[in-house]
Amino acid sequence: MVSLSLTSPFLKQTIPSIDTITLDIDGMKCGGCVKSVEKQISQHQGIICANVNLMTSVALVEYQVGVVELETIAQKLTNLGFPTQVRLKDETQENQKLIIHQKRLSAKKNQQYLLISAAFLLLFSTIGHLHHLGLHPWHWLTNIWFHWGLATASLLIPGREILLNGWQGLWQRKPNMNSLVGIGAICAYIASCIALIFPELGWECFFDEPVMLLGFIFLGKVLESTARNKAVDSLEALLSLRPQFARLVGKINSNQDQGLQIPALQVKPTEWVRVLSGEQFPVDGIIIEGETTVDESLLTGESLPTFKSVGEKVCAGTINHGNMVIVEAVTDGKNTLLSQIIATVEAAQTRKPPVQKFADTVSSYFTYFIIATAFFTFSFWYFWGTQIWSNIVIELDTTKIILSLKLAINVLVIACPCALGLATPTAILVGTTLGAENGLLIKGGDVLEQVKNLKTIVFDKTGTLTQGYLEITDIFSYYPDKFSEDKILQIAASLEIVANHPLAETILKKAQKLNLEILDNQKLENCHGKGVKGIITPFIDCFYLGNQSWLRENNIMVNDVTVNQVKSLQTQGKTVIYLAQNTTIIGFIALGDTLRQDAKQTIDTLEKMGLEVIMMSGDQPETATYIAQQLAIKTYYGGVTPQGKSALIKQIQQENPDKIVVMIGDGVNDAPAMTTAQFSIAMTNGAQVAIKTAEIILTRGKLSDVITAIHLSQITLTKIQQNLFWALSYNLIAIPLAGGFLLPSFHLLLNPAISGALMALSSIIVVTNSLLLKSQFRRFQKLLAG
Repeated sequence: MVSLSLTSPFLKQTIPSIDTITLDIDGMKCGGCVKSVEKQISQHQGIICANVNLMTSVALVEYQVGVVELETIAQKLTNLGFPTQVRLKDETQENQKLIIHQKRLSAKKNQQYLLISAAFLLLFSTIGHLHHLGLHPWHWLTNIWFHWGLATASLLIPGREILLNGWQGLWQRKPNMNSLVGIGAICAYIASCIALIFPELGWECFFDEPVMLLGFIFLGKVLESTARNKAVDSLEALLSLRPQFARLVGKINSNQDQGLQIPALQVKPTEWVRVLSGEQFPVDGIIIEGETTVDESLLTGESLPTFKSVGEKVCAGTINHGNMVIVEAVTDGKNTLLSQIIATVEAAQTRKPPVQKFADTVSSYFTYFIIATAFFTFSFWYFWGTQIWSNIVIELDTTKIILSLKLAINVLVIACPCALGLATPTAILVGTTLGAENGLLIKGGDVLEQVKNLKTIVFDKTGTLTQGYLEITDIFSYYPDKFSEDKILQIAASLEIVANHPLAETILKKAQKLNLEILDNQKLENCHGKGVKGIITPFIDCFYLGNQSWLRENNIMVNDVTVNQVKSLQTQGKTVIYLAQNTTIIGFIALGDTLRQDAKQTIDTLEKMGLEVIMMSGDQPETATYIAQQLAIKTYYGGVTPQGKSALIKQIQQENPDKIVVMIGDGVNDAPAMTTAQFSIAMTNGAQVAIKTAEIILTRGKLSDVITAIHLSQITLTKIQQNLFWALSYNLIAIPLAGGFLLPSFHLLLNPAISGALMALSSIIVVTNSLLLKSQFRRFQKLLAG
């Protein structure tokens, strides 16, 4: 016998569970910082992946629970110059709002500091330049030591943060934008100090240059910060929509119970809450008592309030416009639809498209390249350039070392790694937030890049192109004088009062909607799966309601005329139930899953966009054919199993390997195909597995939002491409220009201050271009609505 100890390798080892946490990280300046932070997080054991967003200063970290200490990682990042905090998952609503408020106050204080610094620096620079204009009411303004004092004060007071941050980046071998600006400013200052101390060298003092350089840098940071805040405003507005409190009441005598006010996040499923007129619904729930109108524009975009009565669902964050109601929570306060939307949007903004990963990689090496280029520029002009074009030094009234140094400083400060780092996250931030505000959840920036090659859209039928639930489509009476359509429905509802299946529920709801009273009845019997029978008092006759086999069991014959009528309805995918009085059929009711109102227009628009539309369904082929003909879909499949749907997607992909295929569905049976497709779209009323599988979710349940989702993805991707093109083009043109490329031919020489201003302008253009996405999207919405 072999005994195994507790440490035996043959025993099954426990696999650590995987979780996701958010880190709030400050101090990131550009894409190089992002890459550096991601590298620092990922190198720890137990970290699966880390995605960092420059715009929101957030990292989403997937890790093995118990293997890694997140506080240790946060402390290490803080020590490296990136102050970091672990965001707790179970924060109360008040704490979350406090964090947002503190971030906003911190950003506002920083912006005020930047603005004051910029104002002082530009004022110092203006004072320093007065003697160039002959405006010197006080002779000491022309004194070189006064200029030295201004430059020294500028570097030590407002410029201190830039210099320290830049030095920290260099020391840790992770140089950033501040490193480049700091090297440029210090080089100009030191060269001017040498010229001041050793005038016999004949060097030029240019103390005004570092002052003006820092002034433009700070001014650019103010403008960039303002633009960034505008980009983040929409996300913060979304966060502020979360309800803050709930009024908990008991289930007995709930109307007399004053209620206990608790944070909305602490409400548990099955608990009852009272919602007064004008208040937000604190949880997703079902109305237990009362009826009201609800403003659901937050989730649906519809401006008109929706009427809600007992048994109907309401969502957290929507507003009660009518009477007081009692609601039973169906989820806890942390897992409402609104909370899921917010969490999805935040997570989406950390998922990067491949193009952003490339940009971050380029940014991480960019500063090294610029430092090397600046060194090369100095060497070229000092050893060769001033020899080849010796007249330049004379015309500019300078020395070759000062000219070479100025050109090298130009290269350092004109290069803009920030524009490259901001190009993608700003566009994704604006795009995904716009989507959430308009009923679209785009789960990540990587989805956007898939859309550019989108050629084929595959629709599930039931619940996607159709409503997904039964409605009464036809009521037919053979004796209209005696039994009108309403009377047929009233008798059917009076029989179905004892049944419990979808057909019965549909009939009862329709009768209730038409205010048809339930007739007195006796001896009601329900035969599950077949039908019901009973005596309806006003007629004192026995009525039978059910399928054909139910009628046969009760010796009621269905003639050929009725069979042919019913068959034409059944080919449309409709279910028919017969109503008979004693032994005579007096009519029938047809129920079917009807098309969504916007289905035909959506399909037509997608085809006009040049996309191939395919439909597949698990229903019988006849039903699929009827729906496809209604929508003018040329390629369709019926009677397809879940595995068959997945196989069809694979077949389409193999026939067109370069084309992106998107699957749109809502049910459990669609999940395999949605996983197989390059990306998928789900309806919000679908199964959870379909929603979790999908990359885009239509939260309003409107099929036409498929068009909006595609368009928003396309214009967001276009903005990313425009931003990256600008960032790369700017650096490709600006760096040679700053290095004196046009100096021999056109005598065009930039000074460090102008170079710094151009650098700041580059980042501002990128962020502003991303913000233009809002107006572009609104124009599309008006066009679609018109």
